[in-house]
Amino acid sequence: MAIITVFNGLFCEAGPVVQRVLKATGFQLVTDQDMVSMAADLSGMTEDKIARAFQAGTSIFNKFSHEKERAVAWLRLAMAKRLTDADSLLFAGFCAHLPAAGISHILKVCLISEIKARLAVAEKEEGWAEKHAHKIIRKDDEDRAAWVATLKGLDDPWSGDLYDVVAPVASVGVDAGAALILEQVDKPALAVTPASRAAVRDFLLAASIDTALAGEGHSVQVAARDGRVTLTINKNVLMLERLERELKDLALKVEGVKDVETKVGKGFHQTDIYRKVDFETPSKVLLVDDEREFVQTLSERLLLRDMGSAVVYDGESALDLVREDEPEVMILDLKMPGIDGIEVLRRVKSTRPEIEVIILTGHGSEKDREVCMELGAFAYLQKPVDIDLLSETLKAANRKIHGPKKG
Repeated sequence: MAIITVFNGLFCEAGPVVQRVLKATGFQLVTDQDMVSMAADLSGMTEDKIARAFQAGTSIFNKFSHEKERAVAWLRLAMAKRLTDADSLLFAGFCAHLPAAGISHILKVCLISEIKARLAVAEKEEGWAEKHAHKIIRKDDEDRAAWVATLKGLDDPWSGDLYDVVAPVASVGVDAGAALILEQVDKPALAVTPASRAAVRDFLLAASIDTALAGEGHSVQVAARDGRVTLTINKNVLMLERLERELKDLALKVEGVKDVETKVGKGFHQTDIYRKVDFETPSKVLLVDDEREFVQTLSERLLLRDMGSAVVYDGESALDLVREDEPEVMILDLKMPGIDGIEVLRRVKSTRPEIEVIILTGHGSEKDREVCMELGAFAYLQKPVDIDLLSETLKAANRKIHGPKKG
């Protein structure tokens, strides 16, 4: 039996359409939450971190941590395993775009309505005023557009090129929208064939390689066909041959791989530098210090040691970033205008106790040190600090957060 994927806009009555299709076909519904849970089980990443891949906003630390890319890789593997294990499934939500394009027994559906109709549904279902509903819909559309751009390279998430069926639900109605899907799902073109099964196996192999590479800190584009694998590097690399050898060696360890080819993609000649994630060093370090030249230099010195950091210059900005993002380690000065370091430490440890805070100050007293350690600081260091000592302290904090690297 075929597979159905349904991607939809918010407040486009997708729920009723999907329920009618499920009732008529007996297909099993698979939601985004189902896929997130499966990806989390496969990867060891938390469900929250996996689900954040659906959001348009990317962490300020992502260029160092590659966390979004890793989440997408594990979601792809979860999708590939579901497609391998069962038919007669209906995937509804963001995950509708995860399958590889060449799997011919997948019916790709888009449910969308004009904004006026969506606002009316929001008012009816949620009682929301138009201004509030418009804001929520716009944010959801931004997330969906960013998701489709990440997976498909297209800016328009509603483009007809992406789907077999585009149903304007508000125009045709829920029943007719479901009927459009049901008319297509039994057509011979959607029959499961040896070729379409082979495409699923190729998708599974590519996803398995992608997660194997991600587990070693790499992020490249992976394609597979009959055991022959192509790895595309889309960021500039200083030592390309060494990277290619490492990628090939890792890919060849995956069962089912017969041959590996590497090539550079269209992004290779841009200024963005390829960075492999070193899981033994922290990649989400927040530097908080009002001495701008010092902290910028410190950030550069940490980057040379493969430690990614973001910089803010006052306590209030630090607390804002903690609320909006996910720093794992904070290097914090004590004497700053406005909210001082001790108060920042107190608030961070009361709301985000999992963040490890290293105090780095040139003006602290023994009493300050005692207070900071009682509040839960990981370490208390004095300026000027030896960069090797600071690096080892950061690695120790990282080990406390993530544990020692396995294997």
